[in-house]
Amino acid sequence: MASESRRTHHQVTFVVLAASVSAYALLQSLVTPVLPTIQEDLHTNQNTVTWVLTAYLLSASIFTPIMGRIGDILGKERVYVATLAALAAGSLLAALATNVTVMIIARVIQGIGGGVLPLAFGIIRDEFPKEKLSGAIGAIASLTAVGAGLGIVLAGPIVNALDYHWLFWLPMILTVIAAVAAAVFIPNSPIRTPGRISWLPAVLLSAWLVALLVGLSQAPTWGWGSTKVIGLFLAAAVLAVGWVEVERRSASPLIDMNMMRRPAVWTNNLVALLFGIGMYAVFAFLPEFVQTPKSTGYGFGASITQSGLILLPMTVTMFLVGLGSSSFAARVGGKTVVLLGSLIGTGSMALLAFAHTQTWELYLATAVMGVGFGLAFAAMSSLIVSAVPPEQTGVASGMNANIRTIGGSIGAALMASVVTASPAADGLPREAGYTHGFAMLGGALLVAALAAALIPVSRRSTLVDFSEEPAHAELAMVPGGTVVGDKSE
Repeated sequence: MASESRRTHHQVTFVVLAASVSAYALLQSLVTPVLPTIQEDLHTNQNTVTWVLTAYLLSASIFTPIMGRIGDILGKERVYVATLAALAAGSLLAALATNVTVMIIARVIQGIGGGVLPLAFGIIRDEFPKEKLSGAIGAIASLTAVGAGLGIVLAGPIVNALDYHWLFWLPMILTVIAAVAAAVFIPNSPIRTPGRISWLPAVLLSAWLVALLVGLSQAPTWGWGSTKVIGLFLAAAVLAVGWVEVERRSASPLIDMNMMRRPAVWTNNLVALLFGIGMYAVFAFLPEFVQTPKSTGYGFGASITQSGLILLPMTVTMFLVGLGSSSFAARVGGKTVVLLGSLIGTGSMALLAFAHTQTWELYLATAVMGVGFGLAFAAMSSLIVSAVPPEQTGVASGMNANIRTIGGSIGAALMASVVTASPAADGLPREAGYTHGFAMLGGALLVAALAAALIPVSRRSTLVDFSEEPAHAELAMVPGGTVVGDKSE
C-alpha cells in the first residue's frame, strides 16, 4: 500500500479507481445479450441460465453494503484490493466454466465486486481536495452507468471476434491490473470507524434481499399471483422489518438507521430506486425490441451487435454530461440537477414509447436518456456522500448503489410482465406491450422528479477541514460544491 507519509496524487488515485469501477460496471451487462449463446454452450435451459444474471444481482446486493462497512472499519484501500481480487477470481472461474453450476458460482463471487462502489466513494472522500470532491464523485458515478451500457454495446463485437468466454477474460485482465495499481498507489485510509461487523443484521439483510429479488425475478415465470411469489414477498417484508429493528437496537449496526432517515439520504435513495427501475429495464428490453423480426410489423431484425449500438449514444452522452455535472451543480445546485435529470429521463422514455418506427428515433431517445441519467447519477452520488459523516461514507454510498440495483430488478420484472402480458399468435410480444412498458418506465422517472423535489437544499456555512473536524460531524455540499457543516432541512 502507498505510505501515509507520502500521499499519492489524487489524479493517480482517480485513474486507478476509474479502471476498477469500469471493470465492475462492464460485468453488470456484458452477458445480457449473449445468454442464449451461454445457454446453448453449457447445455442448460432458459430458466436456469437466467440465474447467471440473478446470482450476480443477488450477490452484489448483499455484498455492496457489507464490503463498504468492512472498509470503514479495516481501511478502505485494503478492502478495495481484496474486493478487486474477488472480482478477478470470479471472472477467471466464469471464463473457465464448463457447466452452468460453476458459472453461477463464479457470478456469485463476482458479485463481491459490488464493494468497489462504496469503497471508491469513500477513498475519494478521504483523499481528494474539497474542491475536487464533487467532480470526482460525479465522474465515478457516471462510469458505473456508462460501463453497464457499454457492456451491451461491446458484447456483440467481442463474441463475434472471439467468443463469449472473453466477456470474462477481458474484465479479469483489467481488474488484475487495477488491483495491483490499487495496492501500489492508493494510500492507507486516514479515517476509520472502530467497531465490528454485526453478523445478524448482515444475515437478515441478505435474507430479505434474496427473498425480494428471487420473487421479482421469477414473478414473470411463476405468475405475480402465485403462492410462491406472494410467499417470497411476505417473507421479504417480515425479514426487512426484523432487519430494521435489529439494526436500530445494535450497538454496532451494519447500516445506521438514523443515517438512512436523513432527508438528504432517503430522498436520494428513492430517486436512485426509480432511476434503477428505468435504466436496467431499458438495458434489458430495448435490445430485445430492436432484435424483433421485421415480420412483426414493428421490429428491426437487428443482430446482437446492431442492437447494442442503439445504446451507444446513451453511454457517450451520459459520460460527457456526468463529467460536467459538478460544474453545472455549482451554478444551480445539486437538487436542481437531479430534478432536471429526472424530467429529461421522462422525456426520453416518452420518445421510446411513442416514437420508435425509425432507428434514428431510437438513437435520439437513448442520447437524450444519457443526458438525463448522467446529470442525475453524478449529482445524487455527491449529495449522498456529502450528507453523511466521513466514517459512514462507504455504507451510505453502498446502500445508494444497492438500492439502484434493487430498482433494476424491480424494473426488469415489471417490464417483463407488461411486455409479455398479451403475446401475439407467434409467441412474440405485441408492439403495444413495449409501448405500455416504456410508458410505465417514463411514469417511474416522473415520480423520481417528484421525489427529487423533496431533496433538502443545503445552506451555506463554515468550511470543514477534514483533518480537524470531529468524526461525528455531519457534512453537506452547498451548491458551489464546497463541503460545509450540515444545515439541511
